[in-house]
Amino acid sequence: MDRRAKLGLAFLLLFCVFVLLAVTSIPQRTRPGNLSLVAGTEVGRFAHTATLLKNGRVLIAGGMERNGVWLDSAELYDTELERFLPAGHMLARRAGATATLLANGKVLIAGGNDGESSLASAELYDPATNRFSLAGKMSSPRGHAEAVTLSNGKVLIIGGNAEGDFQQLATAEIYDPVTSTFIPTASMQHPRSSFTAVRLNDGRVLVAGGMSGGRYPNQRIEASAEVYDPSTGHFTPVESMALPRYKIGSALLPDGKVLITGGSDARDWHGMYASTEIFDPQTGRFSRGPEMRERRFKMTHGVLSLPDGRVLIAGGASEPEIYDPALRRSSAVSEPALDGFFYSTTTLLPDGRVLIVGGYGMNPQAGAVKHAWMWKP
Repeated sequence: MDRRAKLGLAFLLLFCVFVLLAVTSIPQRTRPGNLSLVAGTEVGRFAHTATLLKNGRVLIAGGMERNGVWLDSAELYDTELERFLPAGHMLARRAGATATLLANGKVLIAGGNDGESSLASAELYDPATNRFSLAGKMSSPRGHAEAVTLSNGKVLIIGGNAEGDFQQLATAEIYDPVTSTFIPTASMQHPRSSFTAVRLNDGRVLVAGGMSGGRYPNQRIEASAEVYDPSTGHFTPVESMALPRYKIGSALLPDGKVLITGGSDARDWHGMYASTEIFDPQTGRFSRGPEMRERRFKMTHGVLSLPDGRVLIAGGASEPEIYDPALRRSSAVSEPALDGFFYSTTTLLPDGRVLIVGGYGMNPQAGAVKHAWMWKP
């Protein structure tokens, strides 16, 4: 074989190696993973809370079994046993509450609705005793509020409903875990419930969308957004989203921007979106994001950021999808399809898997599903 032929063969081999590396590496990034059914829950739930504890277990608390049936029970998902264990009962029935893991390992559960009214009370779950205890009261009853852990370990609790699903609040307050007290902070520019709140990389908090007043079918849905600055204790308006959205999802992206997913306008079921928007904290503006594969809403806790920078969008529709910000597109997660996806919860586990719990499907009268799913990358 002459020198030219040898060089040609060498280049061909190098090219083949390059193609092989490219082909084998891309699926690792784009592979959407798959779902499997895991052990049944103690009771079917939607609008519950799900919190990863420091011991690796997941606390599932409250919610509704079906319309008219509010829950005070709680359970733990044990990742080693791969089943749910009883975790006692909260001191009140709560659906649409907030749940926040504190630095001391306890979980603050605040507000929600007990079937009669919104609640101002809060309680603490202690994993060491597997019990709930009172944690004082907020300045106002709040259902479907949002809670965000600040950089200093305190918890910002924002907005919500003061009366059932009505009378939206603009007020906010801060829970101090050292003193176990709630301290009022500045109010938002707009009252909101069923909105989203995300802590940015610089410590500020983005608040976007939500319902600001009225009753179906004449409720007011917000396109507005604002940012809370812990250093000043004030909310500052930023550019509005392109569309009014509530019952939305959100996730922090690797570059510090925020993905806002789906939601609906005032038409609810008839106004669901497949569209997304991306907030840039550097400019304070939203830009159009890619379309999702499905129209989705009622997904407040059904979206989360994965360790590799992608986003799992599991709530709001039967087919979960994975959004890849590098490719700006989504891929469908392998079947089977979910049968509970409205007001379900997603929890990232230490090993990279995601636990999807509860929710209900297209028939609300059937109530919540009594099982959970596991997404594996």
